[in-house]
Amino acid sequence: METAQHIYESEHEATSTGLPNAKLAMWVFLASDCLLFGALITTYVLYRGASLVGPYPKDVFDIPYTSVSSFVLLASSLTMVLALAAVQRGDLARMRVWLLATALLGMTFVGGQVYEFTTFYREGLKLSTNLFGTTFYVLTGFHGTHVAIGILMLLSLVAMSFTGKITQRESMTVELVGLYWHFVDIVWIVIFTVVYLIPTGK
Repeated sequence: METAQHIYESEHEATSTGLPNAKLAMWVFLASDCLLFGALITTYVLYRGASLVGPYPKDVFDIPYTSVSSFVLLASSLTMVLALAAVQRGDLARMRVWLLATALLGMTFVGGQVYEFTTFYREGLKLSTNLFGTTFYVLTGFHGTHVAIGILMLLSLVAMSFTGKITQRESMTVELVGLYWHFVDIVWIVIFTVVYLIPTGK
């Protein structure tokens, strides 16, 4: 009987880099996304203390609340790993459970972010209020959009598994979505540290 690794290698031809074409394309995409997030984070850092009018970060941030929301998103990386492990051993039922759990955790994070944005708006922080508002909403909103796209990808995997398009032999599809999801989680760690945990002085 072929092992999962043998099946994987036989179904996905490697490039000269040693990576299958699909995986190489995903890494290239993530690398380009790193540049985009890097530019947004750098812009936020450069202008973080330049606002002439409030509200300022200390006026609106609720660190305990955002910490819980961040933990929820990071926990989804574990469920994503469990989903990949399940499909690689041919357990599609458990894969669906873990994919749905990952999507649910992602939805919880996005819902928390929407609530946070709504609260900030009511407290007077709008996109055009000051430089802090502009850079904050663009950066975190861009990341939230990535999470929302990831949720759609996860739900698509579940739907595809019912039509026979996701099997043990096609586990790379789940692995690629997993790479994207882990990337989104790692980026949030950086954003949470830079935006919420490092004081600005205002």
